[in-house]
Amino acid sequence: MPLEHYRAKRDFTKSPEPAGSPRRRRPSKGLFFCVQKHLASHLHYDFRLEHDGVLLSWAVPKGPSIDPAVKRFAAQVEDHPIEYGDFEEVIPEGYGAGIVMLWDRGTWEPEVDDVDAALRKGDLKFRLNGYKLKGSWVLVRTRFGGSNGWLLIKHRDAWAGPIDIATFAPLSVKSGGDFEDIVGAEAPAIWESKRPARGGVAGKLLAEVLERAARKKAGRAANAARKTAAKKTTTRKRVAKKKR
Repeated sequence: MPLEHYRAKRDFTKSPEPAGSPRRRRPSKGLFFCVQKHLASHLHYDFRLEHDGVLLSWAVPKGPSIDPAVKRFAAQVEDHPIEYGDFEEVIPEGYGAGIVMLWDRGTWEPEVDDVDAALRKGDLKFRLNGYKLKGSWVLVRTRFGGSNGWLLIKHRDAWAGPIDIATFAPLSVKSGGDFEDIVGAEAPAIWESKRPARGGVAGKLLAEVLERAARKKAGRAANAARKTAAKKTTTRKRVAKKKR
């Protein structure tokens, strides 16, 4: 899936997402991978592997699991530009509108001789070296979910275990924050389109995120006011002391 598919779905005059340069390589050593936690019309995790100058991408509704007994459905979506690997921001409107968190990142290496052949076959084995996801994995094409349906499965090794890694380690590896920290002080109106149904899980989660962001904003404003008042009091005391 060339980057034209990615660009055709986005209006870069409105979206802060990078348009990307074709076939760009990252300057870092090794092939890059990342997982972005994305609260859009529904909460999901975007799993991305650098290959041939782009990020091959799969949307994983429930997120990766490090339990080998758990097979996570992964829908392959359009390739993304390499620059997207560092993206963490609010997409205010249009396709994919919502909050994007950089949940994990690192390097990956194939455990096959030919990645393209493995993708055509529907059986890509690889190793991850991220902050949260490590060790041996496989993406296997499944007959469910159409031609883009895959399963993301953790192999049994020292990095596997019966832990819900998404719940155990929910925060950003870039900023260390949660969704409300990414939304930041302005708490913008996130959805202009692709809005989740009122009362739905994503809608409820968004409302909670915006409420927490508003509380943090109010707390920061109150702290700033206290610091300003304290500074003025200190200044007045110093001026009064000099006048004596």
